[in-house]
Amino acid sequence: MGYSWAMLTRDFWYDLPEDRIAQTPVRPRDHSKLMVLNCAQKSLEHRHFYDLPDYLKPGDLLIVNDTKVFKARLPAIRPWRPEEAQRVKSDAPGVAIEIFLLRPEGDNWLALAKPAKKLKINDSIIISPDFQGRVADKQADGTLLIHFDLPTEKVFELTDKYGQIPTPPYVEQAPADAQDYQTVYAEKTGSAAAPTAGFHFTDELITKLKNQGLKFARVTLHVGLGTFKPVQAEKIEDHTMHAEWIEVSPETCQLIKQVKKDGGRVIAVGTTSVRALEGAARANDNQLKPFQGFTNIFIKPGDVFYVIDTMVTNFHLPQSTLIMLVSALAQSKMTEPDQGRQFVLKAYQEAINNDYRFYSFGDAMLITE
Repeated sequence: MGYSWAMLTRDFWYDLPEDRIAQTPVRPRDHSKLMVLNCAQKSLEHRHFYDLPDYLKPGDLLIVNDTKVFKARLPAIRPWRPEEAQRVKSDAPGVAIEIFLLRPEGDNWLALAKPAKKLKINDSIIISPDFQGRVADKQADGTLLIHFDLPTEKVFELTDKYGQIPTPPYVEQAPADAQDYQTVYAEKTGSAAAPTAGFHFTDELITKLKNQGLKFARVTLHVGLGTFKPVQAEKIEDHTMHAEWIEVSPETCQLIKQVKKDGGRVIAVGTTSVRALEGAARANDNQLKPFQGFTNIFIKPGDVFYVIDTMVTNFHLPQSTLIMLVSALAQSKMTEPDQGRQFVLKAYQEAINNDYRFYSFGDAMLITE
């Protein structure tokens, strides 16, 4: 269903008390709260994540994103340039900066830097004596290309040694245990942020769901700027998504096809799983086929979903592409324009009123029909 009015970024705003931002994960993971949104009935239920099996049926298919977060945040030094060395009165070896690696790009790495203004093309970057790079390019969108002269696998090895867990800025202190910022099924290294809807699953809950007759399949989306870059445009259609790498395997495509044929539902775990599946479909005239490559899909209210039926997700930042995607799914199950956005914002206010925890380590939502 299209829209005759321009959707504005501010239409997706809500006020969140700062104390509702979760700073630590719930233990056990599946004891987080679960809000169930029934779009057909326009109803909300308050449960716990371990109650998820009550809303699924044998033959349903859960799709998870098996990406694995690497320690992308790297403290570094930019050595003094020759013209600086003559006038700098400091014992420091150079300017302290932070490099945030996003993904390999050709022979280089796409990255952010703080403060980026301290870097120029060809500047050296020293993370450690055995881990050094060079600024290959500075791009108009504020990202950098950094050349390490190392294979990708070696870079991942060194980030694990010298890097820090890349928790979002609203998390005041990174968890002591890096596994707290991974899903239990994380497998393929490459994400600069976690697919946080998957945090609620435990091995025991997955086993229970499988024993109940649920099927599981995997996709991969390595989370980067596309997922967490803020929307700065006034009209949301003017926002441009950064591309992220996805893989949807032949096995997953075949299982989805069989489940749909048998009357089961495809349930995406997280916005990244949604974007991987719908991105793969849009790359092939809206028909799901195996895909490996980049997607910059931006899903917003009025868009059609070609693969998924239902999703599990967290509570997202206001005015983010993620709350827009959630609103889009709710809208796809409703008859009147703008009902989806209104219903989601009503659910968010209900969550605030009932002490839900928000964002990466927060509580969960199930959007169903």
